[in-house]
This record gives sequence, C-alpha cells and structure tokens, in this order.
Amino acid sequence: MILPHLYPILDAELIAARSITLAAVASELRAAGVTLLQYRDKNGSPQEILRATAILREAISSSDCRLILNDRADLVVLANFDGVHVGQGDLTPEDARRVVGLDRIVGVSTHTDEQVRIADQSCADYIAIGPVFVTGTKLNPDPVVGIEGVRRARALTSKPLVAIGGITRANARSVIDAGADSVAVISALFAPTESPQQVARDFRARLR
Repeated sequence: MILPHLYPILDAELIAARSITLAAVASELRAAGVTLLQYRDKNGSPQEILRATAILREAISSSDCRLILNDRADLVVLANFDGVHVGQGDLTPEDARRVVGLDRIVGVSTHTDEQVRIADQSCADYIAIGPVFVTGTKLNPDPVVGIEGVRRARALTSKPLVAIGGITRANARSVIDAGADSVAVISALFAPTESPQQVARDFRARLR
C-alpha cells in the first residue's frame, strides 16, 4: 500500500463545533486533491455514522479518494467504505480483517515501540504512530512520542507509517523526514483565514 503524504481525519465533534458542514469540508478536500480521508465519530449512533458516511461518499464521488472509517468495522461494510482504522482498545487488526474482508484497508494505531512491533506482525496494511506532538483532539491522549518515536517506529517496521498528533504545516516536513510516509491531520485542517481546501493544498505543497 502506498500512502499519500497527507491523510486528513474528519472528526465529527470538531466539525460540529465549527460553522461548516461535513459535506462542505469533504468537497473542499476533494478539490485540494486529497486521496485518503478518514471519518471519526467516537460518540455517534450507528444511524448517525451511516448518515455521515453517505454524505462523505456523495461529496467525494467524482474523485479517486479512498474513505476510511474509524473503529467501526461493521459499519465499513454497510457504508461501502474502503477501510477501517482501529485503535489499541478496539478490534485487533485480524478481527477487523475478518469483518471487512481481504480487499479493504486495515490501519492500526500504536503509541509504543512494543505496539509497533506487534502491529508489524499483524495483518494491518499501515501503522499509525503517535501522538508525535502535544494534541488537543483527545480527552486522554497517550504520552507524546516525539520525532524520535517516529524514527524508532520506522526502524521497527517496513509497513507504511502514518504519524499523528499535533501535526501542523510548520512541523509536518520534519515528521516525513523522520521516516513517516504520511501525516494525519485533524484540527490543523482549519485555519482562521483559510479554507480547508487552501490548508490542504499548502500541506501537500510542503510535503512534496
């Protein structure tokens, strides 16, 4: 699997707190050339999540962007998404694979060297490492791994590596230089005076 340098994550609570709709954000990211996009809703009901996934599918329908759903492997199948991303407290990659099948993407989050080692031996298609920097998008974030944590993860696996947590346009290049194939961005997609499309285009330009 080849990952794009930019991997936006659309968080339901973050979007709800801003004066922009999910469809509008997704359309802007599609226009910016984003080719991998994750939707994350930690508190939504299955019905709410499926309504959101339908909105996303419609918003990116004219592009080759692949859609990943956080946590809910069962809903990936119903939504006809391209894959699932699981955390350490969710299904194992093997269990997620049994649900979504062989043709879909399975990603897994890791926060320690040992978790990276275990993920490397799993069926996961890619491994996420983080938080790289301090982040405000989780109530109880794991300890920061730093740039050195990305370097260690790169040495421990040959699987595609996604860095996540506190990544901005100012520090994204350093994360790629440390060995990450891709950077996952959440709150950094939104800037006071720029649209998500402008921000995503700038991220992609900096990461070329």
